[in-house]
Amino acid sequence: MAEITKAKSNDIAVRSGLFAVLCTVLPLLTYFVGLGLPLLGPDEPRYAQVAREMFERGDLITPTLGGHGWFEKPVLLYWLEMASFQLFGVNETAVRLGPALFGVLTVAALWLFARFAVRGNSFGISSKIMPAVAASTVGIIAFAHGASFDIILTLPITASLVCYFVYDRSESDSRCERPALAGFYFFIGVGLLAKGLVGAFFPAGIVAAYHALSLRLSKRSFYLGMLWGGIIAAMVAGIWYVPMYQRNGWKFIDEFIIQHHFQRYTSNKYQHPQPFYFFFWVLPMLTIPWVPFWFAETWRTIKSIAVRFSHSGIAGDRFTSASIFALAWAGVPLVFFTLSGSKLPGYIMPSVPGAVILAWIAVEKFAARSSFRRIAVLSASAVTAIVIIALLTLYMPSFALTDSVKPLITAAQADISVPDRRPVLCLHNVSHNAEFYAAGRLVRNDEGAIRRFGSADEVKDLLVSSQAGEVLVIVPTEYVDELRQNADLVTTVIAAHDELAIASVGSRSSF
Repeated sequence: MAEITKAKSNDIAVRSGLFAVLCTVLPLLTYFVGLGLPLLGPDEPRYAQVAREMFERGDLITPTLGGHGWFEKPVLLYWLEMASFQLFGVNETAVRLGPALFGVLTVAALWLFARFAVRGNSFGISSKIMPAVAASTVGIIAFAHGASFDIILTLPITASLVCYFVYDRSESDSRCERPALAGFYFFIGVGLLAKGLVGAFFPAGIVAAYHALSLRLSKRSFYLGMLWGGIIAAMVAGIWYVPMYQRNGWKFIDEFIIQHHFQRYTSNKYQHPQPFYFFFWVLPMLTIPWVPFWFAETWRTIKSIAVRFSHSGIAGDRFTSASIFALAWAGVPLVFFTLSGSKLPGYIMPSVPGAVILAWIAVEKFAARSSFRRIAVLSASAVTAIVIIALLTLYMPSFALTDSVKPLITAAQADISVPDRRPVLCLHNVSHNAEFYAAGRLVRNDEGAIRRFGSADEVKDLLVSSQAGEVLVIVPTEYVDELRQNADLVTTVIAAHDELAIASVGSRSSF
């Protein structure tokens, strides 16, 4: 009888394990669904085109857009895109493959954090649910689908902080202590390649906040290792920063460091204003479906810290330290960007892994009470994945076709039998989305930015001065009649969607 009971117990355990694997694999599949959709918004096409220009020149150092220097961001995303272009050709899937892989690796890093955090804890909690929780977090999935720098920065910050936590909670002189500390500095260097100075500022600031909340200093070996650790970070970052400065000098420092770090943070120069509380609702949105668990563990951790502060001490348990570490992790970027003059949703992504850790701790405590609760949690992960896959396959294709100029440019190409070389103009708009789809053909001003034409007469003047027989004009649909009613122009509307149209325009005198 005992053997039968034991066999049934083993069978239930196996089935439970298979269900947990399924509820982890399903969310991970979402990272590779929809990568081939048309590039969206202004940023994805610009970054993709920068990588394509570097790829076509065989240049690993200087980013350009439209042949002009483009120094807003560092190079890691472009390198990932160039590697994908080499393997899979220049297309949308190749553009987004690197961010998708970085999203999956972020999940893997959080799983490693959880495995270390639960070793020797007295709570009876495992790390098995963490992959399902992290993989199904909406913010990680969403930004892993975009060819932008936010998930590219999130991974090295996550990896560096996981290394630091392993270092901090390891026994002195243990075999993993020094390699973990070296990993901390190595990934800081990668973070500098990912998005600049925040790649170093956030790991340092989060570690400092963690020790302040813990009422203790780091180990003596941490301070002694700052010199060689700084050298590691500098060597990693220097593979791009040094040759970039050698080639471009002060222009690089001015645009990349002064304008796109300090001026972007201290002002609204780049037109991204938001209210002070903006990130206090964005961050919870990015942690769906685990928001209630994150809130619960955050509140519990804050109360625990307050009690220990009042008693001038803090417990050293690894699992308790994980909560405090995660609170600092989520909190430092939140406070930092709340004080910024420029706010975009992706800025807060470095906080998301910290929020995921807090949510995971609460989820584990909740699920440990019964098998039903465990199944409910894993099911939430699977349902989230199914909903996202449905959105990516059923809704996003039609949305992408109306957001992107790709169908307009494709329709214009289909109108002629030879490769389209007609210049592309933007009338009453600036379509940054066209950077990738009309590469090399966009009319630009002297500074290299896309020129915004303000009237049909300006289009006519360009046709006359450049002696171009015909141009393509991307124009908001409400301004199409302005082109048609101009007596000096011959206008044929080729295609249109909800907001924009593309028209073939020539000078009447040339017909």
